[in-house]
Amino acid sequence: MTEKDIISFQEQWGKGVIKIGEDFSSKKDYAKTAKEFVKNFYDFTKPLLFKPTLASETQFRTNFESALSYFIGNNELYSEDKGFALKCWNNVRWENKGIRIINNMAYAMGNYYFKDSSGQELKVEFSFVYILDDEKKLKIVLHDSHLPYNY
Repeated sequence: MTEKDIISFQEQWGKGVIKIGEDFSSKKDYAKTAKEFVKNFYDFTKPLLFKPTLASETQFRTNFESALSYFIGNNELYSEDKGFALKCWNNVRWENKGIRIINNMAYAMGNYYFKDSSGQELKVEFSFVYILDDEKKLKIVLHDSHLPYNY
């Protein structure tokens, strides 16, 4: 696992979020795309530690269903979820403040920016922890993101 691997993984994650929105806009099977995205990027062998950006009622998500709901909504168990990926972002830009790698685990912290169709960017702070799974694929085990503090 290298810093380059982490950066590439982050870029692929961003493209995955964009693809869900594109499939939604094009009336394709965006739910299938989202399910594949969540399975490919997150590790569920133990409870996931996921604090999504725009969640306040059910702040912490620990399983596949709750993570999927955040990205596509339409789940009565998580009524606050409107589908973050369905906002149809057209770019995700990462600015890592730092990446640390320790054996088969890495963590990164910084800001990522989601650009919408009007060109506006939503700045989000993140901390992610990644592992290499049994198949030597990078997976997210901790995803903590939130809007910057504004007093």
